[in-house]
Amino acid sequence: MNVIIGGIALILGWKWGDWRNWEKYYPTILFMIVGNFLYNILTYNYPMWLYEEKFLPNHTLIEMVHSFVVFPVVVLIFLPRFPEKNVPRKIGYVLRWVIIFVSVEWLMTKFNLFTYHNGWNIGWSILFNLVMFTMLRIHYKKPLLAWVISVFVVIFLMVFFDVPIDKMK
Repeated sequence: MNVIIGGIALILGWKWGDWRNWEKYYPTILFMIVGNFLYNILTYNYPMWLYEEKFLPNHTLIEMVHSFVVFPVVVLIFLPRFPEKNVPRKIGYVLRWVIIFVSVEWLMTKFNLFTYHNGWNIGWSILFNLVMFTMLRIHYKKPLLAWVISVFVVIFLMVFFDVPIDKMK
């Protein structure tokens, strides 16, 4: 399924991604990838969610598809079309992306391709995606601010979900 998601992302990215200006979005692509890798490192032995895949043999390969295919495409579609003015349109735009991500996640849970662990649930995914898409925009405009906010978000999540330091690899 994650290979299919990667393939769909490439098709959508080819059609709607701003590949001509990829250099403008490259730092935010890396920001998203680093965030994903940080999640995987910090929660390696205490995950909040996992992809359950038959085609790809392990979680690391699945995460590589997301990090190096899906996330760059998401940034290349999301940021160039972000409304510059009108706060309600900005909120609506972020909400549309949250709905897309949560719908895919929900569908994957129905086919046992995505599982929740250690207190995480779809409600947390909705909140996480709201923060994530907001942070992508903040990072694009003010990278240092996004990094500072991200530190506090990570600390909050680590404390709230009681991620044990001794479980880290």
